[in-house]
Amino acid sequence: MSSIQNLQTYDPFADKGDDQHPAGTEDYIHIRIQQRNGRKTLTTVQGISSQYDKKKLVKAFKKKFACNGTVIEHPEYGEVIQLQGDQRKDICKFLTDVHLAKDEQLKVHGF
Repeated sequence: MSSIQNLQTYDPFADKGDDQHPAGTEDYIHIRIQQRNGRKTLTTVQGISSQYDKKKLVKAFKKKFACNGTVIEHPEYGEVIQLQGDQRKDICKFLTDVHLAKDEQLKVHGF
């Protein structure tokens, strides 16, 4: 009597090994808006991979969107980029245009 061998089992839920996120991170990039006082708003960007220089990104954001911005150190979220005004759509377009993140990787929060 011959033994039956299971030839090459296929796991459909196994990782393919391809790079799904170009930013090198497996989690999302969160883009939020916060209300300051009156009509003033603040846009925060959190979750960009640590392999990118956040200060250079802020410099590019400031030049492209004509707004002020800074990098702050948050105790829970790490380095967070803050920009003045509602820049959510502009940041999403910029990050996808320079191939820093895919559209599925961006999570936009706010009103």
